[in-house]
Amino acid sequence: MNNFKYAQPTSVSEALGLLSSKWGETEILAGGTDLVTSLKQGLVEPKLLVSLKNVEGMSEISERSDSLVIGAGTKLKDLVSNKKVTKNFPALVTAATNIGSAQMLSQGSVGGELLQRPRCWYYRNGFGLLGTENGKSLIEGGENRYHAIFGNKGDAKFVSPSSLAPVLIALGASVYIQRGSGDVQSGRLITAAELFKTPGSDSEREFTIAPNEILHSIIIPMTGKKNGLYEVRHRVGLDWPMVTAAVAFDEKGGKISNATVVLGHVAPTPWVASKAASALNGKSRDDAAKAAGEAAASGATPLSQNAYKVQQVKVAVRRAIDAAS
Repeated sequence: MNNFKYAQPTSVSEALGLLSSKWGETEILAGGTDLVTSLKQGLVEPKLLVSLKNVEGMSEISERSDSLVIGAGTKLKDLVSNKKVTKNFPALVTAATNIGSAQMLSQGSVGGELLQRPRCWYYRNGFGLLGTENGKSLIEGGENRYHAIFGNKGDAKFVSPSSLAPVLIALGASVYIQRGSGDVQSGRLITAAELFKTPGSDSEREFTIAPNEILHSIIIPMTGKKNGLYEVRHRVGLDWPMVTAAVAFDEKGGKISNATVVLGHVAPTPWVASKAASALNGKSRDDAAKAAGEAAASGATPLSQNAYKVQQVKVAVRRAIDAAS
């Protein structure tokens, strides 16, 4: 690990003033559960590490009008124990709890979980974000059983690793991002889906947030929608799912409306399955769950070793619908 400077600002303004406009020169430290590993592996070599641990106001959960505002620095353990969260967003509690490690829940933050880097073993072993060598993809003809089955026709074939993102997108959440320094600061509010993008080169990242910006908070509307999550996993414990399905919908008189279905761990970004949502709207759960699962899997383009994920998508969507409460 290379030497770097370490800063502990106490305000967002101070933290923003320390950040570089170029990726890699500075890195933000939240819980550190992913960043510390990346530092040890030499995936990032910043000149300055900016800790958000002591930044005021970034670790709170508060109610505002008809929304719940979750500070990006909120620990996962505080998220899952918050009464407003458990009452309104059971799918979010399930997603965080399924991470399965007491240490990760105690140390990991909501913002850090959303902005963690891909778990792709080509990336983690130094072959770049797109997993190439001499300009050629190592993934297409290599070990790709945990890679993308959607959105993988370009160079990016890793999967978005966030467990919380599919749920937040299904719930219609937004994220507030701050930039600037001193008295000259600005903020922008974007949807949770807009936080993620598919990179076109190794020099890019998987997010629309800039290196000199800070993810400040997540805003979730409390609409009363039923919501549920189902993850297909190798095991219960510290691991990443193979497939995730998150659903949110209104239900009245046994009929579903305003449905959203989002898949995780199947594409370089959380994958909104609009055909699955259409299959749900206007129908009952029992009548539509199987059709929604089939619709969610349509358009998949598996690689040589991950076609099994197509069936897992179908199952995950059906079970997420059943689990919604």
